[in-house]
Amino acid sequence: MAAPLLQADIEINAPVDKVWGLISDLSNMPKWSPQCRRMKLLGPLQPGTRTINFNRRGLLFWPTTCRITEVVPQKKLAFRVNENGTVWSYELEPTESGTRVVETRHAENGVKPISTLLVNAAMGGVPSFERELVEGMNESLARIKAAAER
Repeated sequence: MAAPLLQADIEINAPVDKVWGLISDLSNMPKWSPQCRRMKLLGPLQPGTRTINFNRRGLLFWPTTCRITEVVPQKKLAFRVNENGTVWSYELEPTESGTRVVETRHAENGVKPISTLLVNAAMGGVPSFERELVEGMNESLARIKAAAER
């Protein structure tokens, strides 16, 4: 069973507007995420807009689609992965030294059974895959930090 919440956060020594510019440009997602190879926004960045994504993990390659669920400029960006029902979000908060970013995977209602089946069959099981997701979140946030602090 999927954990209801996976989360990572980081402090970035850059202003919120700079960090938001990096995160809200979804074409940047492959620069940050170790799994995402492409994220194509099919319209303006606003709730309801869809994306097409291509992901890779070793020899496994799979497409997903998402729908943007929330956009609060310079504060929050969230999207639902249609294939498994999870919601991924980035929340930005100004701090004295820059910006705190929290990346979260929400699965409070679980994930679709087919997703669990595939993760168990092809990705080493849910606990292992979720550890990998948290590692990927930390890697993504570190890459965003490096880009923002340049």
